[in-house]
Amino acid sequence: MSARKSERIMNLTICLLMARRFVEREQIRELVAGYQGLSDAAFERTFERDKDELRALGVPVETGSNSSLFPDEVGYRIRRRDFELPEIDFSPAELAALGVASTVWDDARLHGDATTALAKLRAAGLDPDGERVAGFAPSVAAREPAFETLWQATLAGMPVSFRYKGVPRVVEPWRLLSRHGAWYLIGYDRTRAAGRSFKVSRIEQTPQRAPGQVRSPAPGEVDRHVASLAARRDKEAVLAIREGAAHELVRFAEPAEADTPEGYLAWRTKTSSDAGEIASYGSDVIVLAPPALADAVRAHLEAVAAWR
Repeated sequence: MSARKSERIMNLTICLLMARRFVEREQIRELVAGYQGLSDAAFERTFERDKDELRALGVPVETGSNSSLFPDEVGYRIRRRDFELPEIDFSPAELAALGVASTVWDDARLHGDATTALAKLRAAGLDPDGERVAGFAPSVAAREPAFETLWQATLAGMPVSFRYKGVPRVVEPWRLLSRHGAWYLIGYDRTRAAGRSFKVSRIEQTPQRAPGQVRSPAPGEVDRHVASLAARRDKEAVLAIREGAAHELVRFAEPAEADTPEGYLAWRTKTSSDAGEIASYGSDVIVLAPPALADAVRAHLEAVAAWR
């Protein structure tokens, strides 16, 4: 459809939608930009095609007369109640899900789109992250620089390449998921010729699209990798967490008895041996036990400080 035709049909739609009465042909010819200047025959052909196009698109163009005395004086209109979408009702659980989904984009490039969508819901009298879901406010952030490229590649079924632990990898993504506040990519690693899981925060460069297609995983293979991610968190640690910080850790922890600096609370949790995960919280999280993990986190932070 040409730009001129699209504009004309849009103008016709607005004219018929805003009218409270049937609009006769001659009035349409005068009011709608795109019809002025046409000959009688050209206007008739163009108007009939446009009207048929609207109906083919599902727009209910109604024909009728404004006068019972002169029923032959035919006009056209679009009833707003027939044109508009029906009201959409969300249950409290659905609103909660919308609110949680929006937080995935808190630090990604699509944050503006998520904000716009939530604003439209609020304008319609719905509040996906307000009073009705005040008691349900988990944090699902996507701060990793590699996240968006991996997300789009997973949705599109496109392989990606990146460096991981110093090794170039080409991965066919199967699933991107969050576990205990961290994002993981599960896919087929062409470099290792096997299925693998990768912690997104440890990807060392911005992923790039790679050629080829994504092969389907064997039945149950993705589930096995998901289960292995949970099994990795089998080390018990006691952490001092600054009040109001590190919600991702606190959600999976229980209060512990331990001496903490002022402004901190002690928590006991299951964690992995990955010092980088704890170190990513900076001064908000202090490892109280075990000593080996505390030393590893300290060494990690010192290495980061020296690199900068």
